[in-house]
Amino acid sequence: MTHGTRVRVLAAGDHFVLPSLIARALAAEADCDVGELTLGWPLEPFGEVGEVTEASDAEDELIGALCGARVLVTQMGPVTERVLAACPGLRLVVVCRGGPVNVNLDAAKRHGVRVCYAPGRNAAATAEFTVGMLLAALRRIPQAHGLLASRGSWDGSTYYTYEHSGMELEDLPVGLVGYGAVGSRVARVLCAFGARVMVHDPYARGEIHGLRLDSLAELLRRSRVVTLHARLTAETRGMIGAPELALLPRGAAVVNVARGPLLDEDALCDALESGRLSAAALDTYAREPLPADSRLRALADRVVLTPHLGGASRAVAEKAAAIAAAEVGRWLRGEPLAHCLT
Repeated sequence: MTHGTRVRVLAAGDHFVLPSLIARALAAEADCDVGELTLGWPLEPFGEVGEVTEASDAEDELIGALCGARVLVTQMGPVTERVLAACPGLRLVVVCRGGPVNVNLDAAKRHGVRVCYAPGRNAAATAEFTVGMLLAALRRIPQAHGLLASRGSWDGSTYYTYEHSGMELEDLPVGLVGYGAVGSRVARVLCAFGARVMVHDPYARGEIHGLRLDSLAELLRRSRVVTLHARLTAETRGMIGAPELALLPRGAAVVNVARGPLLDEDALCDALESGRLSAAALDTYAREPLPADSRLRALADRVVLTPHLGGASRAVAEKAAAIAAAEVGRWLRGEPLAHCLT
């Protein structure tokens, strides 16, 4: 869509995807009038706002800043029915994340607003983080760091006993559940380490790095480590529970940097407490933030826990801004949009 006058775009960023990053990316794509707004995340938590989830509680602030704007580029802005109704000139919303969970899509459609998003922005970061978590769990790196840093303990005798020493990736059978943008990158890295990679993903097409297995049960029986990379759907929710964990060889490890509800946390804790599993590494959880009474907290000697940091890299913020700006450029030039939902 082309216009006779410069289109006003609001870059409603935050302390991760900075408004200045969005503005700079837009300047490289199109000649438009860019206004900037900084929302509070992650210094302020996101949550439900109106009828949308994972958004900053800033409807009034967003409405005020959108005055005269036809395009909104944001990560955490709450694009609710109230915001859309108050901004009749708005025609395009581009969300700098893998899905527009902060947008009321039905309301956007009713108000004639196109909605786009930025898939793949954090694939490389999450893949790298997954491999880091895997190594940390297998070699018990955080536990050793904690003993040395907090207690000054140099006693590595426990880690050098055969029973408690870690596993190395070379020749290790590693099973990947899911082979999308993240899983495929993890597979390539693990192959470089010399791991024996196996993949289960009924939707994956084409060549893969590793051995494709049609049966999830077979993959679990053959894997010393299993990493989860599936999307969270009705089909995959709870896909790794007590029966599936029981198929893993004794002493196996589990890594989940995908979505918490893919994994039954109580079943995982049972398997760790019984010694059936030797380790786990988790970045996502069934409930976030992780509750204070979570059983996982009592298993710190066997579990590596991080607070949903898989996508926390500067490159992710830069890629998100660039993907969003490219979409705005296409819209302004009247070209087909690449990642549009309405």
